[in-house]
Amino acid sequence: MKIAVIGTGYVGLVTGTCLAETGNEVVCVDINQDKVKMMQAGKMPIYEPGLDVLFERNISQKRLTFTTDLAGAIKNSTIIFMALPTPPGGDGAADLSYILGAAKDISKLITEYKIIINKSTVPVGTADRVKDVFLANSNVKVDVVSNPEFLKEGVAVEDFMKPDRIVIGTESQHARKILAELYAPYVRQGNPIIFMDEKSSELTKYAANSFLATKITFMNEIANLCELVGADVDSVRNGIGSDDRIGRRFLFPGVGYGGSCFPKDVHALVKSADDSLYDFQILKSVIQVNEKQKTIIIEKLLKYYKQDLKAKHFALWGLSFKPETDDIREAPALYIVKELLKHGATVSVFDPEGQSNFKDLMGNEVQYAKNQYDALMGADALLIATEWSLFRNPDFEKMEEALKHKVIFDGRNLYDLNKMVELGYYYNSIGRKLIN
Repeated sequence: MKIAVIGTGYVGLVTGTCLAETGNEVVCVDINQDKVKMMQAGKMPIYEPGLDVLFERNISQKRLTFTTDLAGAIKNSTIIFMALPTPPGGDGAADLSYILGAAKDISKLITEYKIIINKSTVPVGTADRVKDVFLANSNVKVDVVSNPEFLKEGVAVEDFMKPDRIVIGTESQHARKILAELYAPYVRQGNPIIFMDEKSSELTKYAANSFLATKITFMNEIANLCELVGADVDSVRNGIGSDDRIGRRFLFPGVGYGGSCFPKDVHALVKSADDSLYDFQILKSVIQVNEKQKTIIIEKLLKYYKQDLKAKHFALWGLSFKPETDDIREAPALYIVKELLKHGATVSVFDPEGQSNFKDLMGNEVQYAKNQYDALMGADALLIATEWSLFRNPDFEKMEEALKHKVIFDGRNLYDLNKMVELGYYYNSIGRKLIN
């Protein structure tokens, strides 16, 4: 099939590349000329494990191309994916200006039937608004479909190529038939393509992310309670995670959730509920708890250093909101660093992929280390904000040589408590016994 993907952000690039991998002819469109030139030259603008292999292969076999020419891409494609940003506005609502603007541009260019697919995460009713744009600007028949993505950064290729489900919102039998054919190669193992109406599809995406955010936040609350009553959160997690009604995933406590999806989507669903005069109390509590959780390490530091962080120097391992991505949007590390600077401390940071994006936001307010051990040089303590694999089994002798004091505040519970006792570290983690 001939496909156009409008927008080459995280979702658009993964979608376009993975669709090309099953033999489709895909053209990705972006208004950023420098970015398009980079991709035409075979260079990836994002870090996502495994995507580079598919990216290079499909470019070389000419199934995947990049352009700034919207008209040309639309003319030669039957299926048009809109994978555009929907950033939160000041009131938490998703900003649909990119989606509606692209729809208007496309509506003025089409001369024959197209399937228009919202791949972006959008509020309930967006498909109807896109339909209205086409009705106002074109006499050509189109089917507007909601097809939300469920990609996890760090394993997005696996998620796309072998999805646990594909959700498609359309009441058009013609669009349904074509999209069932398009997605057939990805569900050969029997996982379902779930067809529903557009509004249900749009709400499914928000509901999924909000539920997972709630699950994470609930476990963080349990972890905080564990510290107060002397329980061990790892034991509690194993105890409830073995219940198949609950499951083991998204039960790991830490310094809160971040990224491009959960914070934005939870806020957007709360705003949508408010607009419908419904008080979504659970999600409002999730937002409040998560905001506090992002800086819980600061509370621990202030208690340890008797409310005075001036002239202290800290090493921070991990900047991205999760491992295997360079995405720092709403990352807890951002909040931690800002609070440290506000309290008069200095910070040296290291992340294997996220440092460039972090520097774009924070500039030279912090020191950027070449590796994890350089970040420790002369630090009063180590703080851990992201559970990258290379942090899980470090050289503790090197750490001891570099640190001023054997002090670790671990926001991701990476280390065994008995080992920390054996090595003689002060070790403060989340929801577990304090090693002092």
